[in-house]
Parts: sequence; C-alpha cells; structure tokens
Amino acid sequence: MTDTRTAPYAALIMRLALGILFLAHFSLKFFVFTPAGTAKFFASLGLPGGLAYITMAVELVGAIALILGVYTRVVAVILIPILLGAIFTVHGPAGFFFTNPNGGWEFPAFWIIGLIVLALTGDGKYALKPTLNKR
Repeated sequence: MTDTRTAPYAALIMRLALGILFLAHFSLKFFVFTPAGTAKFFASLGLPGGLAYITMAVELVGAIALILGVYTRVVAVILIPILLGAIFTVHGPAGFFFTNPNGGWEFPAFWIIGLIVLALTGDGKYALKPTLNKR
C-alpha cells in the first residue's frame, strides 16, 4: 500500500537525486573532458562526434527539468536512451561491475531503474510544471 502522505516527498527526493546525477554527468563532459574532447571520444566509439553535443544538451536540460520538476515523467523517459547508449557503447563491454576497468554497466542500469521508478511514481512535491494536471 502506498503512503499518499509521504510518496510525493519520495518522488521529490528521487527527482532531485537523479537531476543532480545528470548535472554532474554533464559537468564532467563539459568542464573536464570539454565538449570537443567528448565529441572526439564519441567518434572513437564509432559514433558521430556531433552526437556528443546533443547528448550533453539533453543531459543539461534534463537535469534542470528534473530538479525543477518540469514534466518529470516525460523527461525521465527521455533520459533513458542516454544511459542505454552509455551501456551499449562503453560500459557493457566492460562487464557488469562498475569497478571494472572502463566501468561496468551496473550503475547506469540502476540509474535507468531510478528513472523508470520516477516516471511511474510521478512528479513529486514542489514540481513547477507537473506532467499531468489534476482536474
């Protein structure tokens, strides 16, 4: 049974945590690897270098939307392919455990589960633009 008094706060905590994770992931690409370096890395994987810029934009906008609670459910679903791409191109070949060289796929997979839970749970408390308006 869901506790309707605390569930909105649980969704808020999940929303903030996932948003901060995506903000950190974006920041690593932008400030440490640089956009050009990230594009070169994507190209080294056989992906179009320009996809790096799209990925970074989706991560940044998605992070902000999650933190603020703007169409949370939709944004959570939109962010899943970013992590699937990370699993299939980088982390999958490294094995399951994230402590493996090049990081395994356990953390991105768990991150996807968090996004699915958030999409199913809802926007949470203090969402600026809830996905579904109550009538």
